[in-house]
Amino acid sequence: MITHAGRLRSSEEPRTPVMSDYPDSVAFLGQWGRFQQVVFFLLCASIVPNGFGAFNLVFLTDAPGHRCSVPDVGLTEDWRAAIIPVQVVNGNQQLSRCSRFRLDVVRNLSAQGLVPGRDVNLTDLEQEGCVDGWSYSRDVYQSTIVSEFDLVCSEQWKLTFISTVFFVGVLLGSFFSGQLSDRFGRKPVLFLTMGVQMVFTFIQVFSTSWIMFTVLLFINGLGQISNFVAALVLGTEILTGHVRVLYSSMGACLSFTLGYMMLPGCAYLLRDWTSLLLALSLPCLAYLPLWWFIPESPRWLLSQGRVEEAESIVRKAAKWNKVQAPLVIFQDYTVNNKTDLKENPNAFDLLRTSSIRITTLLLCLVTFATCTGYYGLSFNTSQLHADPYMSCFISAAVEVPAYISGWLVLRYFPRRRSICCSLLLQAVSLFLIQLVPQTLPYLSIALEMLAKYFVTITFSMMFAYIAELYPTLLRNTAVGVCSTVGRLGNCIAPFLITLNTYVLHLPYIIIGTLGCVAALAALYIPESFGQPLPETIQQMHKRERMKCPCITGKETPIPVVFLDSTVII
Repeated sequence: MITHAGRLRSSEEPRTPVMSDYPDSVAFLGQWGRFQQVVFFLLCASIVPNGFGAFNLVFLTDAPGHRCSVPDVGLTEDWRAAIIPVQVVNGNQQLSRCSRFRLDVVRNLSAQGLVPGRDVNLTDLEQEGCVDGWSYSRDVYQSTIVSEFDLVCSEQWKLTFISTVFFVGVLLGSFFSGQLSDRFGRKPVLFLTMGVQMVFTFIQVFSTSWIMFTVLLFINGLGQISNFVAALVLGTEILTGHVRVLYSSMGACLSFTLGYMMLPGCAYLLRDWTSLLLALSLPCLAYLPLWWFIPESPRWLLSQGRVEEAESIVRKAAKWNKVQAPLVIFQDYTVNNKTDLKENPNAFDLLRTSSIRITTLLLCLVTFATCTGYYGLSFNTSQLHADPYMSCFISAAVEVPAYISGWLVLRYFPRRRSICCSLLLQAVSLFLIQLVPQTLPYLSIALEMLAKYFVTITFSMMFAYIAELYPTLLRNTAVGVCSTVGRLGNCIAPFLITLNTYVLHLPYIIIGTLGCVAALAALYIPESFGQPLPETIQQMHKRERMKCPCITGKETPIPVVFLDSTVII
């Protein structure tokens, strides 16, 4: 036949390999040689600091016990003890945190020798705000940004604002990092964002105002999740088979959780916000030499037509694994994706056709509900235990069995059905909290941690599912866009938690309802379990046309080895 280039191509001519042949081309490397082990553990190590960065606001923005400061104006001991009024909060009496009796009045009464409570009825005295500042307890913290910048009482709204600004940075980082990674490569974006996270965490130590701290925190947020996205996509494209699933669903996630679990230990030992930031930033210097050990993704290089560079990386891997590479690894390699997309893909490519558009919108909805539930429950740790360090550790420890469960589910069960079930179980756990009497607080904690367990399972599967549905040139963009929409849930999580001041269980009701809606939406997303990783837009269309938008009863119980999985925290 005559091809579009005008040359004769006989039926005997070898078929030109395309991106779908990549797993076969590198199969001679094996799945768990020295090269794969180095990539696996170094990428996992690069993810650990993200566990610190994602939740350090739990301690940085926690409010120590405080009350109005009283200057030394010659008050008697009785009046110094009585100048702070007593208030009833949730049925318990406690000293007011934001008011005191007028100092000039109290000083006159003290000078007259009157005794509070005997000679003077305290309820008749006029009150005033903390015009001389606040005194902070040092029982739990030496200092936080709350005590540093007096973010209490009428200024308390700034804490929620600070958290939201951080997540807006995370949102924008998720959006742009995916496109940058698809355009310039996984490795450069990984190390660039790692540097941003390290440098701006260090500079935060020198903040002289809450505004300066917030601006630096925003820039830190740009790199925080972007580093995580790039590391996960890089690992899933270098590793193959069950090792890839192990890395994305458990290795990377447990590395994140390790950092998360180490955070309360560091905060407990340091107890000062500047020391904590230094401890979280300076160790990241050790990751910079990894540039010479972590390679670029051969898949991405091939998608850009850079075949020689991809072969060079694979030949180096063959030497590390002590196996013989064929003379030509990617023979007559072509990139069919270039006929599908313009040279530089972007987020609008996810909306080009109706089938891709519907899939993308449904995935964004499910991701939004998952992120809202995960971060809402994670930042609600102060409700678990009187000790914030123990609260944070418990919330982090729950993720270990959750990620192990997520890995098992990814290996043996269909994605669509699993995500639907975990979202519904999360919702049921949260709805049941309303029925627990106040005399059983530990049962409420158990139900909340059960909901955290199920939402973490969904978290570990959700982005693996996204990565399996999109071709190589769009994969990181798709993960970034869905992550961006998910980060909208992060942004509202700080406000969502404060709703319990109006209706105690309202945050649980909202998160549970979102879970139910997302579970229904998940039923209409194409299934990817037991299918090869798509490398072209055509392959993605075929998958969607072959699959009906409802759950079928005939799904393969054993996955093929060429699955791509990516998870975002």
